[in-house]
Amino acid sequence: MTAIRVVAVDDEPLARERVSTLVRETDGLELIGEGNNGIEALDLIARLQPDLVFIDVEMPELSGFGVIAALDDARVPAVIFITAFEQYALKAFEVGAVDYLQKPVTRQRFAAAVTRARERLARRSEDYGLTLVSSATVAERARGYRTRFVVRRGNTHHIVPADQVDWMDVADNYLSLHVGPKSHLWRGTMKQAEDELDPDRFVRIHRSAIVAVDRILTVRTHESGGHVIEIKGGVHLRSSRQYTDRVRALLR
Repeated sequence: MTAIRVVAVDDEPLARERVSTLVRETDGLELIGEGNNGIEALDLIARLQPDLVFIDVEMPELSGFGVIAALDDARVPAVIFITAFEQYALKAFEVGAVDYLQKPVTRQRFAAAVTRARERLARRSEDYGLTLVSSATVAERARGYRTRFVVRRGNTHHIVPADQVDWMDVADNYLSLHVGPKSHLWRGTMKQAEDELDPDRFVRIHRSAIVAVDRILTVRTHESGGHVIEIKGGVHLRSSRQYTDRVRALLR
């Protein structure tokens, strides 16, 4: 029987070691990687493509839900969330996780979760990854306005704080996040960014452009309708008539 390849991620060393030890002691499981934060989790999953991930819900910078939301849905492993807070139990199942483990993790509860994971992996549906990523995105959005973007270069992931983004526009199936002279590709849609960003800090000026309000220097009316918006760095962007009311609101 092929062993289930496992990655364990928790920012608390003792909690992570507890799960890793239980994995090593369980027949049919193979521990292939350990991480102590969400970015390491993304890198490990992209590079190693495990079958199963044990991941803490609450971690600095990027939560367990945020990690799953940032995955390529074609390569999503089965997920068991780990949490010190019982209120996340229902949320874990709503997201579509195999199970959740409450700290401190007991041997009996761990064994039960592994049994569920074996069953899930044996009957995994084609749309499992898409459903899990979509549900995790909803769960992460419920935590408040987006404060960061996770961008990927190869198998390496990076965090771009939202307050560093000057403006963004569409780049094929991605959004290009412009941060000073640099740009980063984020796998998401303009509608998603508009819905998730704080409307007091970001304004959509075109079907393919969003601008950080505090980066705007001047706004002038264009003869064809709409406006020309100058932002810090000397960038000039055109707004369309469809978004005229939003731009005018900036002038009040």
